[in-house]
Amino acid sequence: MQGTLSVWLAKRGLVHRSLGFDYQGIETLQIKPEDWHSIAVILYVYGYNYLRSQCAYDVAPGGLLASVYHLTRIEYGVNQAEEVCIKVFTHRSNPRIPSVFWVWKRITYDSHPRLKRILMPESWIGWPLRKDYIAPNFYEIQDAY
Repeated sequence: MQGTLSVWLAKRGLVHRSLGFDYQGIETLQIKPEDWHSIAVILYVYGYNYLRSQCAYDVAPGGLLASVYHLTRIEYGVNQAEEVCIKVFTHRSNPRIPSVFWVWKRITYDSHPRLKRILMPESWIGWPLRKDYIAPNFYEIQDAY
């Protein structure tokens, strides 16, 4: 089942895939990484002017990685804001998604001059939130006092 945004994008020949609706009734769309730049600008111009949240997750062990964008269309005088969820999948072997930090400020991916870890020390080797991560076989001894 397609939502109103999916129909709107299809009428304009914009490549995407409808993933249906989440439990809150928010339309979810899949966009290819190579189309993400242009569709991000189109969504912003269309009125999705607020990036409510952005996250990434590991789809399955050895499978794809996903970047998820929850966009909101905020308009003056409208009580119920329109929302959409965009998912951009990328291959684990080369996990790259074009950055749209210039559309919704503070989003960073490729070519960011100061991209750094926020949950792990910079010296940590590997990506422990990925499903294919193998934990190192050691334990750190902590001082109790």
